[in-house]
Amino acid sequence: MAQNFRKNPTAENIVKPEPVDLAIAKAVADGDLVNFRLLFSPFSPAREASPEAFETAKYAYLLPDEAEAQTPRFEQALAAVGDESTRIHITEDLSVKRPPRLPSQLLLLLADNAVREGKYTSAAQAYELLRIRARMQEEFFAQGDAALEVRDIEKAVSAYVTGVGLNYDYAAFPEPLPAVPDYQTAALIMHGDYPTNPMDCVVMQETKQHVATAVSYLLGDAFVAGRIDKQSVETQVEFVIELNRRIDPDWPAFAGRYRQAHEMAASILDNIQEMYEHHGEHVQQSLEQEIEVSEQKQDPEDIPACMLGRRVTDGEWWQYLKELAYAHPASVLFICRLAVGESEILVPRYNEDSPLAEALELSGTDRTGRNRST
Repeated sequence: MAQNFRKNPTAENIVKPEPVDLAIAKAVADGDLVNFRLLFSPFSPAREASPEAFETAKYAYLLPDEAEAQTPRFEQALAAVGDESTRIHITEDLSVKRPPRLPSQLLLLLADNAVREGKYTSAAQAYELLRIRARMQEEFFAQGDAALEVRDIEKAVSAYVTGVGLNYDYAAFPEPLPAVPDYQTAALIMHGDYPTNPMDCVVMQETKQHVATAVSYLLGDAFVAGRIDKQSVETQVEFVIELNRRIDPDWPAFAGRYRQAHEMAASILDNIQEMYEHHGEHVQQSLEQEIEVSEQKQDPEDIPACMLGRRVTDGEWWQYLKELAYAHPASVLFICRLAVGESEILVPRYNEDSPLAEALELSGTDRTGRNRST
């Protein structure tokens, strides 16, 4: 006898308005678009036609705890939910079976709170739903430009980070999505071609160009970075330092490992420099010559492993590059590829005249000439 696995129809739940208000207010206060949309979905515990209920343990995370319920941001969100026109909108939307129409006033407040929390993908989606994302981006960039004019670097970086955080990828499949930084891919593109001349490395770019490359790479948007290009090199260097501090709070630890790796690589780089000076214009051929591993006092892979703080499986240069780009995005601006025997490694390198290397504490001495500890 065949069994019937179809669920029997269930009676509609009686949903109390209080947990609905609290859950929506929490999502708005947290800047959490995922939970906000869930509450208006067909299976939401806020719907009487849904078999789900707030009383079950799996939905406890949707409700605020006692501490959050007393915060000014939550109280503001709860007051917005209680607005008469908004409440009518919520009640009507939860009672009909159709795609939800999210209340715009709450969506705007949610987006603003998401920005405050640094939840830029959530903010970007909310502003996009309201069709004001591009306008909000321009507002943040304008604030950043104004801050740069008065050398308020911290405020400028904050504004620009927020602005680029609202970028959208309209080429995403199956639907447009917020764009997120992809430092690994950008690093592979930056170092994709082996330098036929040591001076072709990104680290050896002229100061202004190198700083511009750093701004563009770390922001992840070359077009937006062009707005900063009109600033002095000194201002741009300060911008990069603050931007890197926000992106990579563990940079000081990396800088120490970088200086140690730089000392380890000194002998190899000296050999390359000697070949360059000896062969002159024929340096392209000299760079392709193998450096006998047996002549080295230590395994060349110790150098990238020192920078990263660990070894990677197989030890390919591009694996180290991706790992470094993920852990310390700015690190790829101060390394280059080097052929050693039949393989390649990444080695630390910087231009002695680079203000970025000194400011980011990658050079062996500080601006007073005092040696930094490794």
